[in-house]
Amino acid sequence: MVYTLMLVVFVLGYAAIAFEHQLKIDKAAAALVTGVVTWTLYVLSSHHVHEVEGELLHHLSEISSILFFLIGAMTIVELVDAHEGFSVITDKIKTTNKVKLMWIICILSFFFSAALDNLTTSIVMVSLLRKLIADQKDRWFFAGMVVVAANAGGAWSPIGDVTTTMLWIKGQITAGAVVTDLIIPSLFTLLAPLAILSFRLKGTIDRPLKAETAEHYTDPTTPFERNFVFFAGVAGLIFVPIFKTVTHLPPFMGMMLSLGVLWIITDRMHRRKPAEVRHGLSPLGVLQKIDTPSVLFFLGILLAVASLQSMGQLGDLAVALDNSIGTDTQGGVFIVSIIIGLLSSIVDNVPLVAAAMGMYETTADGLFMQDGVFWQFLAYCAGTGGSALIIGSAAGVAVMGLEKIPFGWYLKNISLLAIVGYFAGAAVYILERTLF
Repeated sequence: MVYTLMLVVFVLGYAAIAFEHQLKIDKAAAALVTGVVTWTLYVLSSHHVHEVEGELLHHLSEISSILFFLIGAMTIVELVDAHEGFSVITDKIKTTNKVKLMWIICILSFFFSAALDNLTTSIVMVSLLRKLIADQKDRWFFAGMVVVAANAGGAWSPIGDVTTTMLWIKGQITAGAVVTDLIIPSLFTLLAPLAILSFRLKGTIDRPLKAETAEHYTDPTTPFERNFVFFAGVAGLIFVPIFKTVTHLPPFMGMMLSLGVLWIITDRMHRRKPAEVRHGLSPLGVLQKIDTPSVLFFLGILLAVASLQSMGQLGDLAVALDNSIGTDTQGGVFIVSIIIGLLSSIVDNVPLVAAAMGMYETTADGLFMQDGVFWQFLAYCAGTGGSALIIGSAAGVAVMGLEKIPFGWYLKNISLLAIVGYFAGAAVYILERTLF
């Protein structure tokens, strides 16, 4: 009974998020209520309250690490933006043609995501888009494709997506093999929708007016300061996966270290400037610009998914998939992974992949060996399948919050393109494995 009730609450919460604009209820509020109610139902049905509390705190530690990572990344990006640092890139992008700009933005997102991760990349690229595109609806279209590109780029890198990182750390895949075997399928995941858009997109975009054109505007930073903070910020973001690889500490620790160093640098850089100027160029000033509702939305939706994981629904789903389709053949492995990828657009890909990792052992040879078909294809599907819905990936959730993109708008305009790309990349991988 409680099992079913939790699912009903989750579905209703999901619907409230999807129809946010029609209901006039902020998605953050719906997500928080859903997360708390599902856990309340779980604890009321349990005879072991302390065990449930322990599970909640375990999940909260994982969730908070994502939230602290998000807050750190958003602060660094806002700090670079306050210094007009992104002009280093935006000034070099001269085209206003929609097709050309879409290709430039998506290719940048694809490779940035492999070096940073899909979440950080989406935050950075949204900041760039605000400097390049004035019209909000146009910007939504580009931001939606950034989600597709960032998730595609993250799938072929061991540090590009949290699920790929999980499989890499646990030893199911190796860094070299996942790059060489998944980069081409991941690239097709992006190229397929871009090819379609090349025929659909028409006209040009309007650039936003620069602040410099405003009357009485005085630039608080010098060209040297802008360039220095930009490169220091990018270096700080790139440092995060390196820090994680060396120390094995969670990524948010590296992000906090990068933020702390950048904080010291900017404080020293502007120490002789007037107090009001100094405040606007410091982390204390830019923290006021952080999109708190997006952070709370993240908290709520991840809590809700965690409750289903603790109750066992996601594990049962993985077992049901295995029992109905089977993974004893290569074809069965392909089908199961594709379905897991599509399911990751509805629920978080992390618990789904975690459930799969718990179900299967790494073998010495065959489909489940290190760098075997199952683990590699799972990394691809879990990394890219979330693009089908805007709340199906961390990148999507971040972009949704930053640009206020409605769930329904993304479903209507981007989801089909993302699904076409998903199956195109999957087909390329299957062909590679079948023919070679």
